[in-house]
Amino acid sequence: MDATVSYLDQLIAGGLLIPTGVDGLYGRSGVFEDVIVRFEGLVTAEGTQDAPEVIRFPPAMTRRQLETSGYMKSFPQLAGTVHSFCGGDHDHMSLLQALSKGEDWTAGQQATEIALTPAACYPIYPMVAAQGPLPPDGRLFDVQSYCFRHEPSPDPARMQLFRMREYVRLGTAAQVTAFREMWVERARQMITALELPFDVVPANDPFFGRAGKMMKVNQREQGLKLEMVIPVANPQPTACLSFNYHQDHFAHTWGVRLADGGPAHTACVGFGLERIALALFRHHGFDPADWPAGVRRTLWG
Repeated sequence: MDATVSYLDQLIAGGLLIPTGVDGLYGRSGVFEDVIVRFEGLVTAEGTQDAPEVIRFPPAMTRRQLETSGYMKSFPQLAGTVHSFCGGDHDHMSLLQALSKGEDWTAGQQATEIALTPAACYPIYPMVAAQGPLPPDGRLFDVQSYCFRHEPSPDPARMQLFRMREYVRLGTAAQVTAFREMWVERARQMITALELPFDVVPANDPFFGRAGKMMKVNQREQGLKLEMVIPVANPQPTACLSFNYHQDHFAHTWGVRLADGGPAHTACVGFGLERIALALFRHHGFDPADWPAGVRRTLWG
């Protein structure tokens, strides 16, 4: 049995995760949730000094937004859409017959106008574009959402539905790159206070297909994506935080403009909330009452 399955088994046996029978889809215990609440409080305390606009979207966006974003060109393997029954009485009877026979009943499902959100920041860009040019100082948002990515795995840190907390900066290239560098340093201090081992490394997104290979190389060479990796379940450390500089990609995608009419640049820092909790349980034990005093002070005050 590999380390990933072993840690997952321990989490389930300890009551922290509740299995559903599908890899990457779990319930969470009250203890697990409390750790996430405490960590989010730490994230909020660090970010409040910058006076961000707080926005909370549901874990879904319009299918049109997903199409416009270009996500299907780069990550079709991860995307999820919402389908529903849209038939009449005859179609319903066929569905019931398929169910009674244990056959596939989903053939009659049709795509709705809703897609599952792949990253918490995605709904921000069309919203901002619709509101007109940015002010001279740009804008900063605090967002959080459940996100979906279709990558079933026995690795407990690779959930199909997970929460992402993000700070999203929109402005000039200088404004957003300074924001990203500031948050790299803040994150180092936060994770050090939690007494977790970490490293900050260049990374790339899981671009799909032949063209994706070149996109991965370009992203790494330009330093557009950094990740804070922490040992969780696999032999290789897991990305628990990401620091992304999108350049003016979303300006050209959505029409996000600066005050002078030029294309805006964007950057975000993302916290994988479940992954941070899993790292804390892995390194400090399953009972937070027994965690190091310094970690408890950081999270519980």
